[in-house]
Order: sequence, then structure tokens, then C-alpha cells
Amino acid sequence: MKRVALGAGLAFAIGLVLIAGGAHFQRGLPEWWMVGPLALTCAGVLVRRRAPLLALGLGVAGIVGDVAVGPSLGTVLIFTDNLYAAALYGPARLARWLLGVCAVLAVAVGAVTGFVEGDWLLPAVMGIQAGLVLVTPVTTAMVVREQRDRAAAERERAEQVAHLAELDRQAAVAAERTRMARELHDMIANHFSAIAIQSTAALSRKDLDRATVRKIMESVRENSLKGMAEMRSMIGLLRHEGDDADEVTRPRLADAESLVDRAERAGMEVEFRVEGEPREVPAAVDLAGYRILQEALTNALKHGDSPVEVVVSYHPEQVTLTVANPLQGSDARLPGAGAGLIGMRERVSLVEGSFEAGPRGDGWRVAAVLPVVLGDKS
Repeated sequence: MKRVALGAGLAFAIGLVLIAGGAHFQRGLPEWWMVGPLALTCAGVLVRRRAPLLALGLGVAGIVGDVAVGPSLGTVLIFTDNLYAAALYGPARLARWLLGVCAVLAVAVGAVTGFVEGDWLLPAVMGIQAGLVLVTPVTTAMVVREQRDRAAAERERAEQVAHLAELDRQAAVAAERTRMARELHDMIANHFSAIAIQSTAALSRKDLDRATVRKIMESVRENSLKGMAEMRSMIGLLRHEGDDADEVTRPRLADAESLVDRAERAGMEVEFRVEGEPREVPAAVDLAGYRILQEALTNALKHGDSPVEVVVSYHPEQVTLTVANPLQGSDARLPGAGAGLIGMRERVSLVEGSFEAGPRGDGWRVAAVLPVVLGDKS
């Protein structure tokens, strides 16, 4: 605000100097009469940003009064700033309207001058001068306004791109956290469930002989070591920057028999069979199948009863996994939070397969269909 007031005061002072120096038409009137129109146009400079329409009104009033008593060079020059401010800071329609009006006035000034003076050269000079005074400030303001609007649009677009990039980053972080949570749950839950069940049995049974207790403790130790090994493998993968370690340590569907052996050592009776010809499948399907079998056996260990039927079927375009077991009713060995079913469903969804889990007769059945040929999600 101080800079605007300083600019208006400086313009007024220069206008007074021009009037005192004779930079105006001589009509035999006192020079101080020109001070009023000059003050009006300078007042327009004072409000050019806050009220551009008022600035234009003050400028028009000032230039009309100045033409009546002068005109003076200082007032005319300051009026160009009134036009510029109205076109730049006022409504967009006002700028277009001012351009048309100023163009018409420039032509009219030349035509009237030629009619009055009867000379074709003078109208051309007056028309050019009027065009410079009236049209040039408006067109300059329109160009500046267009550049300013374009810069604002680019700035807004850049902000939107940055916002979208941040949303993508947050989504990627959330997806990675979900994947890590799923891997941790599937790796650790199986081992710790077996440890919890076996240790509970060892503590609650007083009739176990030394050999049975030793066998249980060996199984507990094996599950503990296996869980720690898998945890170290995952931490190593998270720290590793290459792609080769994943292929070496990734669990495979072909290792399903080891899951069955572990469940049997934990006290479950498992009937396992493979249908079709086992073969290599995509890495995503390999990992998903292994983890689904692992979680299904863990759930059977915690909530179900023996025998557990596990079937892995290889078909030309898909692999189907089925795990079925009787239910214990409300007397489950360990409580569950439902994260296992969610994780299995997410794994199947990631490879565009289908998943079912729920009661079947007097038991519980988990069935997953994993396509061998993965679709292109891009």
C-alpha cells in the first residue's frame, strides 16, 4: 500500500512539473485548473489494484475534465495507467470491452479531427496518437493478463501433479506395508501356532512320558528355529537391492510337503496328495500357493480337528488348492483375528484367481484357484 501511495504521489508531482513547464495546450485558462483533473487520475492510480473499476471511473472523469481545460501531457500519460490497471485487474470482459471502445475512439478522434481541419495528414497523426494513448495500454494489459493466467494454470497443474504423486507414494507405501504384514503373518503364525499348541499340551498333560515330552520340545525347537530363519530371510530381502536373492529364498508350491510334515509333527493327521503333473509356475502363483496352504494348515491347527485333507491339483491353465478339515465347534485351541482369511483372499486377488473359505458339511473348507497364465494389468 505504501508503494502504491508513493507511486501516486510521484505521478502527481511529475504532472505538476509538466503543467508548470507548459506541457499542455494553451487555451488562455489558468494552469491551476488542470490540477483537478490531474488529481483525479492520480487518485485512480491510488486504488488501481483494490478497485480497478473505480480507478477507471476516476481516470475517465479526469481525462474528460483535462480535455475540457487543456489537455495536459501529464494527465494523459497517467490516464494510460488507469486504462492498464482496469484491463489487468478488472473482469476479463471489461478488458475486451475496453479494447473495442478504445479502438473506436481512436478512429473517431482521427475522423473528427480530419473533418474539422479539412486535412488528411492531421487525422492520421491524431488517430495514431489516440491509438497509442488508448489502445496500447489495454492490449499490453491483456497480454500480461494472459501470461499471468497461464502461469497460474501451470502452477495449479504442477500442484495437482505433486498431489497425485504424493497420493501414489502413499498408496505404494500402504501397499508395501500390507504386503509386509501379510508375509510376516503367514511366516510367523504357522510356527508360533504350533509352538503355542504343543507347549500348551505339554503343560496341561501330566501323564506324558519323558520320550513324548522330548518329542514335543524338539518340535517346538524346530518351529522356533524355522520361524527365526524365515524372519532373517525376510529381513535380508528387505535390505537386499538385487533381484537374485528373492529367487533363492522364495517359498515354492513344490515345498508343500514340508508344510504337511510340520503340521503332522505338531499333532495333526494330514492326508496329502498331488493331482496332475507338478511343474514350474509363475513366481507370484508359486508364493501365493505356498502361503495359502501354510495359512490354511495353521487355521486347521488352531481351530480344526484331524484329519486334514490337502489336495494340490495341476491343470493346464490353473492350479487348485483345497484344504478341508472337521471343526472343533466353539472349543478352538487358539483365538483368531481373521487376518489369515483376509491375507489368503488378498493373495488370490493379486494373481487374478478365485477364493472360497467357509463351512462345508460338518467341517471347514478352503479352496483357491490360481491361474498359471497371469493377465496383464497394465
